Amino acid sequence: MLATLPTKAQTRQNLESYIRAARAAGCPADQVQRFVRAHYVAQPRQLLFHAAARACDAPGGPEEIGFGGARGPGKSHAMLAQIGLDDCQRVPGLKALLLRKVGKAVRESVEDMLPRVFAHIRHNYNRSTGTITFENTSRIIIGHFKDDRDVDAYLGLEYDVIGTEEATTLSARKDETVGTCLRTSKPHWRPRRYSTTNPGGLGHAWYKKRFIDPFRSRRERDTRFIPATADDNRFLNPEYRQRLDRLVGWMLRAWRYGDWDIAAGQYFSTWSEPHHVIKWFVPPAHWRCWLALDYGFMHWTMAYLLTQNDDGALFILDEHGARKTPPETHCLRMDAMLARNNQSRDQLAARVAGHDIFSKDQHGRLIADDYAAGGYLWDRAMIDRVNGWAQLTRRLADPPERAPSLFVSRRCERLIECIPALVHDPNNPEDVLKVDCDLDTGEGGDDPGDAGRYGVMAAPGGGWLLA
Repeated sequence: MLATLPTKAQTRQNLESYIRAARAAGCPADQVQRFVRAHYVAQPRQLLFHAAARACDAPGGPEEIGFGGARGPGKSHAMLAQIGLDDCQRVPGLKALLLRKVGKAVRESVEDMLPRVFAHIRHNYNRSTGTITFENTSRIIIGHFKDDRDVDAYLGLEYDVIGTEEATTLSARKDETVGTCLRTSKPHWRPRRYSTTNPGGLGHAWYKKRFIDPFRSRRERDTRFIPATADDNRFLNPEYRQRLDRLVGWMLRAWRYGDWDIAAGQYFSTWSEPHHVIKWFVPPAHWRCWLALDYGFMHWTMAYLLTQNDDGALFILDEHGARKTPPETHCLRMDAMLARNNQSRDQLAARVAGHDIFSKDQHGRLIADDYAAGGYLWDRAMIDRVNGWAQLTRRLADPPERAPSLFVSRRCERLIECIPALVHDPNNPEDVLKVDCDLDTGEGGDDPGDAGRYGVMAAPGGGWLLA
């Protein structure tokens, strides 16, 4: 039986409905007109991405737009359409970079999309150079990288717009390096970046911090993030969605549902911000409180105030962290942290620290002595890594099936960032892989996790008997 073609009235009705949906999403009229002329039908979540891209035009508007999260919502299609059908058409001579890991894959995917996205506008695709050129001399350069070093081939060049697919395959340092290429000499054009990706990978932590955390807290300034899943793509073949549904573990959560609280190889796979992160509160006077510290100088010094309720649940209430800071300053800041929690040094049931604090500095003096001069005497923390991580795993439980007995307050920003980024050590899967922070930027590192582990092990029944 032959399919019935839509009548002119139905076509007009569909077009009017599409235009209304685009305008409701925030797409400006000229953008909608270009999409209609190009016969490009964006879906609802894609329209939100396109509207966010045009918000970059406004002075003080966003500079970076992230789209996707899960696999299958048509995010690559939308980014190519935004750059090629809108940005490049309205600004003559625009130079855009489309960057993605593994050049063969991106070129094949672009070549597959070209007939669908650019079928109704004049363009020339040079496969040997990976360049798409339009009549007004605007062009898209398809870049690729096999690893971080390959990105260096694009340094020193100027791009008016940069689109990065699979952004979490880049390290934070390399992504920043790519960003240095974003500049323009064109009047009335604000440079901008678009990115699409899935949770997991090398860049999971920095992408989550830059895009996902501001989106969740509704504090987006320079960035906008548009979440989407396979359910937002009505053109997706059902077999692909079924394959996603058959995934298990972190792959199901990341690729099917775009869950940013997990990562490939993630150690604490049951970590869930909605279940484990709570509003800060001042502990009742009769609750036991204690302090845990992991010392560093070039790396982070992290200190946490912990407490335990009458039911045995642990709360990591507050956080102090700093780098390149002398012990006397840490002591003052820990005093302030205790004060806002109605605590004092003398009230604490225990103060435990990693063993680095009992080593000697370059002058042969114990670092612990400098803390003692500031009023903080420390006991040695239980540093058994495997048992410590196991204790955290047990207390985090597996919500909502099993209720957790460990909670972290929102004041502990670095710990909340650190826990989901910790991964298994491939040489000892029961341990967490040791990761140092970037010594230039301070980004990353496992210091918050170590300090939190010391604190949990210092709880009654946690491996250390409190007085």
